[in-house]
Amino acid sequence: MGYPASREEGDVVAEVTVGENETFEAALKRFGKKVQQDGILAEARRREHYEKPSIRRKKKEAAKRRKSRK
Repeated sequence: MGYPASREEGDVVAEVTVGENETFEAALKRFGKKVQQDGILAEARRREHYEKPSIRRKKKEAAKRRKSRK
């Protein structure tokens, strides 16, 4: 399946094929689960606002410290 020219490499695409006797609601529910599993919404929220590299580094270090404390 070809994607439009505007697609960038590394983009995540959630795709669900609808069965012949499947309702729209069931397909929508499966699509929602797929999006959740792929982490698409979490990634969108993370990229919602620009984060300076220094801030990103500090957050990563803080997460590392929290994880090592457990």
